[in-house]
Amino acid sequence: MSDSSAKKPIDRNARLAWTMVAIVGGMLGMAYAAVPLYQAFCKATGFAGTPLVAQSDDHPVIARTMTVRFDTNTDSNMPWRFEPEQREVKVHLGEQKLVYFRATNLSQRPIVGTATYNVTPESSAKWFNKIQCFCFTEQLLRPGQSVDMPVLFFIDPDMDQDRRYDDVRTVTLSYTFYESKTERAKDLLGGLPAKDTGKGG
Repeated sequence: MSDSSAKKPIDRNARLAWTMVAIVGGMLGMAYAAVPLYQAFCKATGFAGTPLVAQSDDHPVIARTMTVRFDTNTDSNMPWRFEPEQREVKVHLGEQKLVYFRATNLSQRPIVGTATYNVTPESSAKWFNKIQCFCFTEQLLRPGQSVDMPVLFFIDPDMDQDRRYDDVRTVTLSYTFYESKTERAKDLLGGLPAKDTGKGG
């Protein structure tokens, strides 16, 4: 009887210990998943100024116009020049607009870059839809190389039905480029000839 009563506290302690291990493991897993889940949530809802990715380009064009300004930045450690070909455009709600941005690698080594983006005012992001964008993929530039990168977008005409946005006449689409260190970036760099990586003779 004393043996069985001595085992019960030990069993309880063991169960408690394994429960705590499971909780900590779950929290760590959630921490690693938080960033991609947050990004997916932002893309799906327009939260935090994240423009939506359009699932369809079937929409009417209406008379109301909007000025779209473009803001470009690079990380302080990113040796690229990055700028829009136009500082702003005027579009009708529902009108598809194609604009270009130019990036130049100013360094002596190939670099893979990836761009983050947002729209201000943040509340208007849910109306801003991108059909095609360089920010959907990582960009590889060789030393001194320049590339013109397209963005095809429209502003949802349903925005005109929401009276809260009657005074919104200008939105700003901002991009910031960072050097990418992902596995895909390593694959892109690994596929270059030695002469393009600065390692060839």
